[in-house]
Amino acid sequence: MFKKLLSPYAFYNHTTPLVPWILAGFMLCFSYGIFAGLFIAPADYQQGDGFRIIYVHVPSAFTAMLIYFTMAICAMITLIWRVKITAICMSCSAPMGAWFTLLALITGSIWGKPMWGTWWIWDARLTSVLILLFIYLGFIALQSVIDDVQTRDRATSIITIVGIINLPIIHYSVVWWSTLHQGPTISKLSAPSIALSMLYPLLAMIAAFILFYVLIVMIRMRNQILLREIETAWVRKVAMTL
Repeated sequence: MFKKLLSPYAFYNHTTPLVPWILAGFMLCFSYGIFAGLFIAPADYQQGDGFRIIYVHVPSAFTAMLIYFTMAICAMITLIWRVKITAICMSCSAPMGAWFTLLALITGSIWGKPMWGTWWIWDARLTSVLILLFIYLGFIALQSVIDDVQTRDRATSIITIVGIINLPIIHYSVVWWSTLHQGPTISKLSAPSIALSMLYPLLAMIAAFILFYVLIVMIRMRNQILLREIETAWVRKVAMTL
């Protein structure tokens, strides 16, 4: 029953009506977040308008970590139950995770230059995020050199599970070590270290980035399902309706 619910056929059919709704949610959250972040939120008393880069930097970093966490869950399911759809999710998520991680590093460097006086420093948070990028690239490289589908899914699942140890290091690096990177802000839910007029647009942008990931990975998964299952009757039936 579990495998049937997560079968490529079921996933393809169940996600068809979701795509426009996810797209609408993304556009709503992004429109509010970018407008409020740029034009409604007040300037920071120390950083001035330079702080506004957080509306791209923080969501990209958060989404990069969320994608890897999702991949790790998919990796466990793939290894234990041999579920095709979770392996496909890993495959489609990795490039997006790499791009979000790269965006987080670039925007962090842009912010760091005027604030720290340097584009890069081997800070614990920055270094651990860079390692996350290397893990993503390692996943993509490993996937590209293994032709057999089952062997590829098993190997990439193992490397994903091993790499998850880096996520708590990224999250707690500013607590465990003395770093230039600022400490937790929105993660302190009882008393976030950010004004609500700045917080709400940031939360909207985080939601927008997550919805964007869900939308794109869903589209990529649907396309990869058609390629993987091209010999099945239901895919031929779908092809006839296109």
